[in-house]
Amino acid sequence: MKQTITRTTAFLASCTFLITACSGNTGTKTSTNNNGTNTATTTSSTTGISGPIPIGIAFAQTSNVALLGQEGVAGAKIAEKYFNDKGGVNGTPIKLVFQDAGGDEAGAINAFQTLINKDKVVGIVGPTLSQQAFSAAPIAERAKVPAIGASTTAKGVPEIGDYIARVSAPVSVVAPNSVKAALKQNPNIKKVAVFYAQNDAFNKSETEIFQKTVKEQGLELVTVQKFQTTDTDFQAQATNALNLKPDLIIISGLAADGGNLVRQLRELGYKGAIIGGNGLNTSNVLSVCKAFCDGLMIAQAYSPEHPGEINAVFRKAYLDQYKKEPPQFSAQAFAAVQVYVEALKSLDQKTKVNTIPVDKLRTELNKQILTGKYNTPLGEISFSPEGEIVQKDFYVAQIKMEKDGSTGKFAFIK
Repeated sequence: MKQTITRTTAFLASCTFLITACSGNTGTKTSTNNNGTNTATTTSSTTGISGPIPIGIAFAQTSNVALLGQEGVAGAKIAEKYFNDKGGVNGTPIKLVFQDAGGDEAGAINAFQTLINKDKVVGIVGPTLSQQAFSAAPIAERAKVPAIGASTTAKGVPEIGDYIARVSAPVSVVAPNSVKAALKQNPNIKKVAVFYAQNDAFNKSETEIFQKTVKEQGLELVTVQKFQTTDTDFQAQATNALNLKPDLIIISGLAADGGNLVRQLRELGYKGAIIGGNGLNTSNVLSVCKAFCDGLMIAQAYSPEHPGEINAVFRKAYLDQYKKEPPQFSAQAFAAVQVYVEALKSLDQKTKVNTIPVDKLRTELNKQILTGKYNTPLGEISFSPEGEIVQKDFYVAQIKMEKDGSTGKFAFIK
């Protein structure tokens, strides 16, 4: 059994869940399919599913985290259309049910409660941040509803419970790659300054990995500067760090704050290498630091150039719709939906899933998810018994800005 992690907010939220869930009420949700027509899905804890199979998506669509959450939404929607066009779950379509998880714990808790109790989903993809997962995922665990993280990479997320997994590779695996790539580009790097958002669980976890890697590589960690994800002015921290003349700066933050920090470091005259953590791993950061994004290095768990039919299809669909290469968060969201669809198909071949009571279906689905192998845009993935992703392929990209200073791309370092 995994160790269940609880917090006061999660406990209070779960109390609300228990009061609601024990009523056993049937929920009817009217949703819109890809053709724009209304379809009614009726589910309860004791009956099967009538209509499309509902899968919950709990990503940030508002707040300062929306830059990341919106990329997840994009990937999930591409997956919904792709798999439904291919027949869904052996002829039964899926229906993604979106709830805005916002940028804090309360938003994620509310999204999870609504998806579980009102929308009666068979499983959830989300939330966006690891900080949110530590509060919201225990609700799914108590309800015995599978929850797959698509962007939650902090240490300890899969260990929240038996029903919690992730398709987002842990920061401990991904982050060191960018430091090694920076040293390969410039072996003369000696002094390193680290910045991190102290109010976010993921960034606190990531900076520990970065700092450990810096020391393991024999580099001097000259300063560690803290900030908040809501900050916009970094002049004091940046000046303090630059006075120590670092050769490399590493930032663990989100797109908005991290991008502003990159811009202000460059404006103050810093010309050395900058590594961004996973929170900056989005093309949305380009609109924040603009021309100053050029050269920013970020480790990746996805490459648009990864070989394979499923990635080629996903990449083309994303390019056709958004006119740019798909980012990691979109690919991971696609992969999470794919895991649900393929696990449901495997179950359906044994017993038609729409005849299985929802409570039992959720439990059987969770078991199937953890035992399956999936050929996704991320490459072939599977899960450890604890719900941790098993993935082989990783990359490092460097942002290359165009002459207009507003557009750019992630160029993968060979």
